[in-house]
Amino acid sequence: MEKAKENISGKKNSNRRSSSFGRPKPEFDQKIINIRRVTRVVAGGRRFSFSVALVAGDKKGSVGLGLGKAGDTALAINKAARNAKKNMIKLNLTKTMSIPHELSAKFSSSQVILMPNRGRGLVAGSVVRDIVKLSGMKDITGKIISNSKNGLNNAKAVMKALARISSKYTKPLPENVVIVPEEVLPPASLLKITEEKEK
Repeated sequence: MEKAKENISGKKNSNRRSSSFGRPKPEFDQKIINIRRVTRVVAGGRRFSFSVALVAGDKKGSVGLGLGKAGDTALAINKAARNAKKNMIKLNLTKTMSIPHELSAKFSSSQVILMPNRGRGLVAGSVVRDIVKLSGMKDITGKIISNSKNGLNNAKAVMKALARISSKYTKPLPENVVIVPEEVLPPASLLKITEEKEK
């Protein structure tokens, strides 16, 4: 009886393991900042839709903030994720994955300050912590100076501050792809001749 139980439990575990291996790992980690239910009053009554603010990052120095609106929560999250990928920025961090100098920014009524701290780890709360964590930064103190409780505005203020040490995100090329400079390539006329000879 005990052996039979062991076999059954073993089968269950093995099934669970195989299902997790089959799913590909997403390119970016995501964190939802806030979900709002927006009501629009129309002639027939009320229309409900959802607004989702989401942060996406690869924990290697790239981070993006996205906003998605839809009638369904799942659709709104997908839209926000796509928008975050579109607005992705690559941060120019130091060797220790920290910021090179103090950064501050103001967006609407939100005001944020980010400071490098040597060896003290990540000292930040709320939205600042989410963004900094997903970007992969370490040894940073983040503080929301204003009294604003609006998560989206605070997130936008953080992104505005980080924009000063960032460049536009470009997708990394696979390792097996080789880019040949134009100087090395033969001129177009030679390529045409070789193609004609092959024919």
